[in-house]
Amino acid sequence: MKKITFILFIFTALIACNKVSKKEQAKIDKDLIIAYVAENNLSGAFTATDLWYDIELQGGGIQAYSNAQVTVAYTGYLLNGEQFDASSDDGITFSLNNVIAGWQQGIPKFKEGGKGKLIIPSELGYGSSKTGSIPANSVLIFDIELITVF
Repeated sequence: MKKITFILFIFTALIACNKVSKKEQAKIDKDLIIAYVAENNLSGAFTATDLWYDIELQGGGIQAYSNAQVTVAYTGYLLNGEQFDASSDDGITFSLNNVIAGWQQGIPKFKEGGKGKLIIPSELGYGSSKTGSIPANSVLIFDIELITVF
């Protein structure tokens, strides 16, 4: 946790100076994700866009696709462990066209009944905008269960 705390400190200092380019932010996010994964002994993989995913249970149903309508049960939290959102156990139904890019890219990694974790760099989340209780440039973590693909 000390490494994540240090990286978060550096990240906050850079943001306060308003001198972080998108490329620099992407590097900061990837370093934060790598540190989080290592400190929590997680397995998984990065995509070409630096979305990190771990398929804990692949599921046996239909594979999700990029513009599918899906029902997903999830919990979303920040790197510091603060939960910012959660669905009910029954999940929430939506079109992947209407969610953040990290979900558009990550949910199709799963099949119905699949469970896992997505760690989303800020550019694939809410970027440099503060959204509700989510600070600008936040890496987002989601524990997900893909319940249904329509």
